[in-house]
Amino acid sequence: MNPEALAELGASVLSTDADVTAAYAHDESRLTGRSTPVAVLAPASTAEVAACLRVATREGWHVIPRGAGSGLSGAANGAGEFVVLSTHRLDSISSIDPVERIAVVQPGVVTGDLRAAVAAQGLFYPPDPGSVAFSTIGGNVATNAGGMCCVKYGVTGDFVLGLEVVLADGRVMRTGRRTAKGVAGYDLTHLFVGSEGTLGVVTEITVRLLPAPRPPLTLVATFRSLTDAGQAVAAIAATGSPVSMLEIMDRTTLEAVDRLARMGFEPGTAAMLLVQSDEPDSAGVLAEVEKLCAGAGAVDVAVGDDPEEGAQLLEARRLALPALERLGDWLLDDVCVPRGRIVELIELIEGVAADEGLTIGVFGHAGDGNMHPTVIFDDADPHSREAALRAFDRITEHALALGGTITGEHGVGRLKRSWLARELDETAMAVHRAVRSALDPDGLLNPGNLFDPA
Repeated sequence: MNPEALAELGASVLSTDADVTAAYAHDESRLTGRSTPVAVLAPASTAEVAACLRVATREGWHVIPRGAGSGLSGAANGAGEFVVLSTHRLDSISSIDPVERIAVVQPGVVTGDLRAAVAAQGLFYPPDPGSVAFSTIGGNVATNAGGMCCVKYGVTGDFVLGLEVVLADGRVMRTGRRTAKGVAGYDLTHLFVGSEGTLGVVTEITVRLLPAPRPPLTLVATFRSLTDAGQAVAAIAATGSPVSMLEIMDRTTLEAVDRLARMGFEPGTAAMLLVQSDEPDSAGVLAEVEKLCAGAGAVDVAVGDDPEEGAQLLEARRLALPALERLGDWLLDDVCVPRGRIVELIELIEGVAADEGLTIGVFGHAGDGNMHPTVIFDDADPHSREAALRAFDRITEHALALGGTITGEHGVGRLKRSWLARELDETAMAVHRAVRSALDPDGLLNPGNLFDPA
């Protein structure tokens, strides 16, 4: 890269320090290609982002936009010669409007910080990804992140009203609105939501807020078989019960969490459901859920009336991945199937684990069918690594065969780009490429993410 062009961006924005560039070489994904960037750009304003992209376009640099680097699909990884554009200095909550129930934030704001800031004003930002304590709003928008509240509230995109975006050539565009309604023109806002850094760099986000709900009550149900747990999930879904959370953990995950946190789960428990309700009549909602779980053969059902106890149980669910990580190297999948087919998916995953001689723990969002099979393997052993990759592909294939999708919330990135063309038809892929070409004709933004440039 042209040293003079790099220097043009200024020391406050540009770093070529070896320690800094090494820290930006990859996200938290496993078994994805990665390289060290030539430089890291850290603009602190929309104007600086635009200047960075104008220089990049002029010089033909590949640019990898990056939030906190907590992604699990390789979308923040680059290849060859490239620069990383980090949004960590764009970290201000510009405004919170309790009348209109909106907040305007920059992409580097940590999701948990936004939730806390609006809660202090009696408001609620529902998206709650597992990485809520360290992922950023910009990254959540880039992947259309979900989380444990999706069963009631939806995903990040359901709360994004408008964006400020810098296109690849440095032009700045505003999309969407700050009003309760608005249908003027194409919905460009949601074109960028989930685009994984391939269409532009988001520099400001307007999000919709809700009134703060009541502290949730929590129900825990354990089952001797996955079939029984699946029947309970199907029954809860069929009744339209307004639960705000419906999570599942399988035997492998429960045992791992118990070893880590000493939660006291009964030995031999095949599955556990964690259910919450934040309705005004949460006790009534969970009483109905309790009946449904008992009818499906639950071994034990407990309803807590203490929000603090519920928070502790929720923490056990958040420990699922950290607990499984302790078993060895890991490869986390993210697939979504119809809720009625969750048990089929888990049973197929158990078959994959047996065939490949691997441990695979399954946990996830039973309320919307989004599962996170976690393959445990030994990265130092080529045979184990190959088995993990086969297992990952077989699980993804099973999800498609069950009428599901290759990713529910983590995104395609580089990890699953070969699968995108298998889920989408030929025309849909052509439209994807056409949109990409229209906004970034030189393919400079995150090349190799989502799909290889034509």
